[in-house]
Amino acid sequence: MNDKKDHLFIFDTTLRDGEQSPGASMTKEEKLRVARQLERMQVDVIEAGFAAASPGDFDAIQAIARIVKGATVCSLARSSENDIRRAGEAIAPATRGRIHTFIATSPIHMEKKLRMTPDQVVEAAVRAVQWAREYTDDVEFSAEDAVRSEVDFLCRVFAEVIKAGATTINVPDTVGYSIPSVWGDLMSTLIQRVPGADKVVWSTHCHNDLGMAVANSLSAVLAGARQVECTINGLGERAGNASLEEVVMAVRTRGDLFPVQTRLDATQIVPASKLVSQITGYAVQPNKAVVGANAFAHESGIHQDGVLKHRETYEIMRAEDVGWAQNKLVLGKHSGRNAFKSRLSALGIVLESEEYLNLAFARFKELADKKHEIFDEDLQALVSDEDLATDGEYYKLSYSRVCSETGETPEALVTLTVGGEEKKGAGIGSGPVDATFKAIESIAASGAQLLLYSVNAITTGTDAQGEVTVRLSRGGRIVNGNGADTDIVIASAKAYLNALNKLQFPDRVDPQGDV
Repeated sequence: MNDKKDHLFIFDTTLRDGEQSPGASMTKEEKLRVARQLERMQVDVIEAGFAAASPGDFDAIQAIARIVKGATVCSLARSSENDIRRAGEAIAPATRGRIHTFIATSPIHMEKKLRMTPDQVVEAAVRAVQWAREYTDDVEFSAEDAVRSEVDFLCRVFAEVIKAGATTINVPDTVGYSIPSVWGDLMSTLIQRVPGADKVVWSTHCHNDLGMAVANSLSAVLAGARQVECTINGLGERAGNASLEEVVMAVRTRGDLFPVQTRLDATQIVPASKLVSQITGYAVQPNKAVVGANAFAHESGIHQDGVLKHRETYEIMRAEDVGWAQNKLVLGKHSGRNAFKSRLSALGIVLESEEYLNLAFARFKELADKKHEIFDEDLQALVSDEDLATDGEYYKLSYSRVCSETGETPEALVTLTVGGEEKKGAGIGSGPVDATFKAIESIAASGAQLLLYSVNAITTGTDAQGEVTVRLSRGGRIVNGNGADTDIVIASAKAYLNALNKLQFPDRVDPQGDV
């Protein structure tokens, strides 16, 4: 067998397509944390956002472009001059920058959405690539809804944008419609028929509406694609995108079938999964491949016996190879700042200032008084809490008292700092959390609708921190709030206030396009 393998580029779009999941929008600081972890994991391309979508997205992309050195930083752009120029300005500070421009090519999109003729679409695509080339030599072109486009027209569009200077050609299954055999055939046909195909990297971007995003992506790789666009935990619009962790580990585990290899540091997969889950509030299902809590668990006696005798009887991957480990932070209330800072660094956590470090360390000491053992997951939750960044925090919890007893209606009293002014509120509810939320609303009167309330234990044990996710909707805007505490009612209050703060200070709007 020939050991020489092609490089498979991993294009991560968690910060762009993944963020389009309802309620998964991230603040600039959260995007920077994820970008650092993606760089640590050694992805090839980070699609940092959609620069023309909002000033917030533009600022986040530019900030990521400044700090990321080991990966290409990319911005999405429609085929309009304004989009392209905003993207070019956003990626300007990057060591390596890319503009990813797209236009729809399917008959239904051209007729119903764009209201453009095929000739006009080709002309717009070529112009977009030419504008993008004014800012960077690294230009990616996507044919939105390629899955429902006519093959002859795809060949025509791709040939023209290659001549215009596109260096990566992306073939998206925008609506998750295809199946592996058909998708592989399409990729193979395009590579064979498009003039100049050998001069570009062929890419695939698959959605998971029929549960086949990863299978379709891998089929495209076997057919010649050398870039896969994917997200951490398969996050994304509707049913999501191809899962980065599944694509990478499939290629790695089945090296006998795939003539490619990635440069990805797989030991960073689980830390990345946990970070994205924590920030977005999208929990990872226990039986999720690679990163689910049960991915390497064995309940059956026969399986347990086999694994104990020889791991490979029932495990095709090693848990430690993807970052699963029983890491415990052996620190307590007598531990020093250097040890604390060192562990944060080992986890890829970088705090912006000494002030933030001091605040995080003080909160660590408080947590150490409540918990005998501090886990890495506790640290992730601790520094994820919005209380570390008090700037722009309109609502802040100062005091909470909840009374709940058998046969009596739970009631809550809260004191909030609202825009710098202290206010008190009270509420009754069907439970202590419900009462607390109503007490908060007696002050905030936000008019928001509660869409989701979710609780997860961060670690094991009765002294574990509870991590709460609250999803609120108001005026068409959906946000997630997160909070963690050993007291689940306090964690719930923090999460609710975190969501209210995001509604109070929206820093982005939803992008108007997708591939």
